[in-house]
Amino acid sequence: MRPIRPRFAVRSEGGARRRTSPVPAAVGLALALALTATACDSGGGGDAHAGASASASSTGDGKIKIPDDIKQKLKQHGIDIDKWKNGAWKNWNKDDWLREADDFINPIITGLWNPDRMRKANDPAKKVDSDDLSGDQGVTDPTPAPVKAQAVPPAYHDNAPTAGKVFFDSPKGTMVCSATVVEDPAHPGKSNLVWTAGHCVHAGRNGGWYRNIAFVPAYNNSGLPAAELRNATRQEIAPYGVWWGDWAQTSEQWIEQGGETGGQGASYDFAVIHVTPEQGNGGKSLEETVGSALPVNFDAPAVLKVDSITATGYPAAPPYDGQKLYRCQDKPGRLSFVRTDPTMYRIGCTMTGGASGGGWVETGADGKPALVSNTSIGPVTSGWLAGPRLGTVAKGVYEGVSRKFADQ
Repeated sequence: MRPIRPRFAVRSEGGARRRTSPVPAAVGLALALALTATACDSGGGGDAHAGASASASSTGDGKIKIPDDIKQKLKQHGIDIDKWKNGAWKNWNKDDWLREADDFINPIITGLWNPDRMRKANDPAKKVDSDDLSGDQGVTDPTPAPVKAQAVPPAYHDNAPTAGKVFFDSPKGTMVCSATVVEDPAHPGKSNLVWTAGHCVHAGRNGGWYRNIAFVPAYNNSGLPAAELRNATRQEIAPYGVWWGDWAQTSEQWIEQGGETGGQGASYDFAVIHVTPEQGNGGKSLEETVGSALPVNFDAPAVLKVDSITATGYPAAPPYDGQKLYRCQDKPGRLSFVRTDPTMYRIGCTMTGGASGGGWVETGADGKPALVSNTSIGPVTSGWLAGPRLGTVAKGVYEGVSRKFADQ
């Protein structure tokens, strides 16, 4: 698949000031980049089930072996696992696009995410028709000055060990977002949890769960330029392996409200994915494999009283190509779209689509870093990013995934 250049939409109102249209921050094939939304939440302030994905393994005869209970679930949805492995997942008929929270399935297809497919993936940028803040709570701070994104020095594992990319398939093509390895309260030191945006796993109110969702920690760890990546091995691109989502959870708010345009659902645009290695990993967890995982702060105030927050991701829309890791540091302000929704954080940052889902980190009073948000939306012309404040709904999503695998 060939990446396409996102369209930029800017309008002027009465010749006064130019307004940009907000779109979700994932870079998507054939979708315009305006304000990007990347994170999902579990909605309703409690546990929202984002869905169980089928964890499957490859057998010697090339077929996929999955537990009988998951196989039965797939049959209930009219899905033949062998046909799925051979390409049936490409069929996006409305009737077989699984939508409900507990419908998520994601059988492993060994070798699907090869170097070429990963390199050509685009991020699912969603545009917003306008940046109308008529529902603003009166707390939106002035638009921050753009902050130029800085390249993270390779090796990425040494400088941002919890960062990586989420790959998935959608009706528009092969897509990518950014993500972060986070701690699992049920398995201290042995987490298999990844934090990203809701729009990186589920299409929102007019769609359903994406397919073939996988996480690659420290993607392109050596920071090779795109030209060299054309001949790179899978080990060079994914030095810590490919980890498939065997469960994902996002907010009911994102599922019911999230859209391709506007700020709908953006305050709840976050998700948690539980992953398992595509190939045997000697029983080691994701956290043990990469050597690190971030705690998540669900008690951060509406106004973060810190001098700076750091957002990290793999921007894929021009002038970036999605192959290298970048970060921005800025003092966070507030952004509000809907009076009844939680206020979002906003920082100046020139990262574009593809950075969606990437973690926002602050250093707490204890001097240790913690995840406080993820990239969700940004303007068509770039210059700033916004992310949801993680409260009770986000905590419900996080704890729901942790509990699901507590006994495993």
